[in-house]
Amino acid sequence: MTDILKAHVSINVRNVERSIDFYRRMLGIEPSKVRAGYAKFDVLNPPLNLALNEVPSLDSAGALSHLGLQVASTDDVLAIRSRWAKAGLVTRDEMKTDCCYATQDKTWVHDPDGNEWEAFVVLKDNLPETADAASCCSNGVCTTASA
Repeated sequence: MTDILKAHVSINVRNVERSIDFYRRMLGIEPSKVRAGYAKFDVLNPPLNLALNEVPSLDSAGALSHLGLQVASTDDVLAIRSRWAKAGLVTRDEMKTDCCYATQDKTWVHDPDGNEWEAFVVLKDNLPETADAASCCSNGVCTTASA
């Protein structure tokens, strides 16, 4: 089997400079590459190649639901929330929430184009198949419309 070095996420953005500022503050690192209408962040932990591509307009819905960073503990979630808040980002918490057949603690931020990022820990996995735990992201429990 081939080893995967890192995940890659490419996001369309309306203003690459504004998005660079957001992701610089959210991730706490500088972009590894910046070109006209393009930026790339190489995140070491977790391994992630995040690309930002400037486009003239964004489709109203798109295929992307949200993006996330899974961590080991609630303390890690709270530490990330604290770092994001100190960087001037608006956070939203969901603690002890049932989502995707698991109980999780999470905190959220929106990027300048409305893409939602969560930092989360799974507290209890494999909950029974119930409406409350099944598809929270499709019914708006773990995501909200951006302003």
